[in-house]
Amino acid sequence: MPLMFFAGSDGYSVLSESGNSWANAIKFLAGASAIGSIAIPAILKHAGVISWGALAMELSSYFVFVLAIMFYIRMNNDNDYSFF
Repeated sequence: MPLMFFAGSDGYSVLSESGNSWANAIKFLAGASAIGSIAIPAILKHAGVISWGALAMELSSYFVFVLAIMFYIRMNNDNDYSFF
């Protein structure tokens, strides 16, 4: 979500090593969001709040989401970078 709100149409600035403080803040928030979406369910499972099924469902949905983003980026041939 931080990338969607703050990057706008200039997605290249997020992938480059720029000195822009907004780009650095976007990178930090996106990284914290990605780590939190794995860590929070793991902590809840460890605390006994959710079951193994709920943890597996959340992790599989995260995997599908990341895979969809990677394929979307791969299908966009306008950029010079590639994950595959």
